[in-house]
Amino acid sequence: MTAENIFEGRCSCSKLRYRMNAKPLVVHACHCRQCQRVTGTAFVMNAVVEKNQLEILSGSVANYHFPDTYHTAFFCPECVTYVWSEYKSGTFDDCWFVRVGTLDEPDRLPPDVHIFTESKQPWAPIPSGAPKFDRFYTIKELWSESSLARMEPYWQDK
Repeated sequence: MTAENIFEGRCSCSKLRYRMNAKPLVVHACHCRQCQRVTGTAFVMNAVVEKNQLEILSGSVANYHFPDTYHTAFFCPECVTYVWSEYKSGTFDDCWFVRVGTLDEPDRLPPDVHIFTESKQPWAPIPSGAPKFDRFYTIKELWSESSLARMEPYWQDK
C-alpha cells in the first residue's frame, strides 16, 4: 500500500476518523434529488470503495436507513456529519460510498463521472468532456480494468 492510495478523513468534530486503504473504484458526482435533499446542495461526491478497504481509526458511526430505498447513511453520532453510505441493491452491497468532502484532502479525488444528470440543477455546470449520464451507466464500459478486477470476486457470487 502506497501513500498515494491511502486517504484519511474525519467528521466535523474530529471524533470519528477513518482511512480508505485503496484508491476508489470510481468517484461519482451524483445529481439525483435524494442527494440534493440530503446535502442541501446541487450534488454529492462519493468515492466508491470496497468495505474491507475502509477502517475506523477512532470514534464510531451511527446509521439511518432511508425508507423505501436501498440507501443507508452512516454518520458521526456526535456531530452528525454524514461520512459514507451503503446501497444494498446487489451490485454495490460490498462497497461504501465515502463522502469525498469528509476526506482530509478532498481535492485528490475529482469526479470520474456525473450521474443522474436528468435532475441536475441548471446552474451547476458540468465540465466539457466529463462523462455524464441521465441516470446511471454500464459499469463495464466506464470503470478501469483494475477496478473491475478488484470487484470480480464480489460479483461472482451474485
